[in-house]
Amino acid sequence: MDVKELQNIKQRYGIVGNCSALNRALDIALQVAPTDLSVLIVGESGVGKEILPRVIHDCSPRRREKYFAINCGAIPEGTIDSELFGHEKGSFTSAIGESTGYFGAADKGTLFLDEVGELPLATQARLLRVLETGEYIRVGGQEVRKTNVRIVAATNVNLRKAISERRFREDLYYRLNTIEVQMPPLRDRGEDIILLFRLFAMQMSEKYRLPRIQLTDAAKQVMMNYKWPGNVRQLKNVTEQMSILSPKREIDVQDLLQFVPIDQESTELATITPQNGGSRTYESEREMLFKILYEMRSNVSDLRREVSSLRKQIDDGHAAMPIQTFPAVQSMDQYAQEIAEPESLNVGEWTKASLEKALKLCNGNRKKAAEMLGISDRTLYRRLKEFGL
Repeated sequence: MDVKELQNIKQRYGIVGNCSALNRALDIALQVAPTDLSVLIVGESGVGKEILPRVIHDCSPRRREKYFAINCGAIPEGTIDSELFGHEKGSFTSAIGESTGYFGAADKGTLFLDEVGELPLATQARLLRVLETGEYIRVGGQEVRKTNVRIVAATNVNLRKAISERRFREDLYYRLNTIEVQMPPLRDRGEDIILLFRLFAMQMSEKYRLPRIQLTDAAKQVMMNYKWPGNVRQLKNVTEQMSILSPKREIDVQDLLQFVPIDQESTELATITPQNGGSRTYESEREMLFKILYEMRSNVSDLRREVSSLRKQIDDGHAAMPIQTFPAVQSMDQYAQEIAEPESLNVGEWTKASLEKALKLCNGNRKKAAEMLGISDRTLYRRLKEFGL
């Protein structure tokens, strides 16, 4: 592609960057635009896949026709067929009128199916028929309708893996993947990261009339070595946060680390300068990992000892219940004798005395006192209330 033409496309659509992978993606998009071939755009979430379908449509013979961008993952499974293919009046509860659907409305134009990997299998079968024959049937209808729609799809899902897991149709994959375009992740775009940062910083400065933030050379290196799991979308969010929240307009490494999350699994900074001025090595990481594992092992061992000790106490308590639970008497026979020989012959006082003694022996534990007396918890509670205990 001619360099001047490429730069004109970037200026027209606000595309920032000069990495070879990005240029290659734009080159393929412009070459395939004059045709009607289906295009599948592959890339991680947040890399800017939505720009290429617009470029393809605007540079195609269909540019004067309608263009629709549809997020397949945002439409509920129960209504997606109706959204895409339309429905007849009364075909379901809320169908108070008929609908042409996107395939009917975009006839002779272009449909961009974003997150196509999220489509239900039943919808995938209907989409395959449209791609092969240009025919479809509305929900609740019987008439076969024709449409002439150019399909551009995008996904951040590994469709080959989805096919092996029977979540995506293999025949639909090959229909959509006539031409494949790879959008590079931000971490592979090198100095494009700094160019994008400058763009977002300038936009925030103009929008809120703030002094524009800048990066030190060390901070630039950190930005370029960061993994950016959220890609361009994350970079824009971080830049906006720093523009508003940072008291300094020149961002150094320490300032940057306050806004860039550090996660060992997916968002770890590739370059970190420790407090002591040394460099981070794999040896130090290994030592830290061993230390964490050793501490976890010690905690597990302590927990195991505590559980064993608690289990032993419980077992011993069941084995010596009369002595441990009722230290005031040496045996259940002695307790029975004390209960059976009341000081008063009044039945009410005798019952009350039994309750008091049982509660005293059980240290106020009502459940154990009820078990000792051979009555239920509810009966014990009623008696206690009756005697005002």
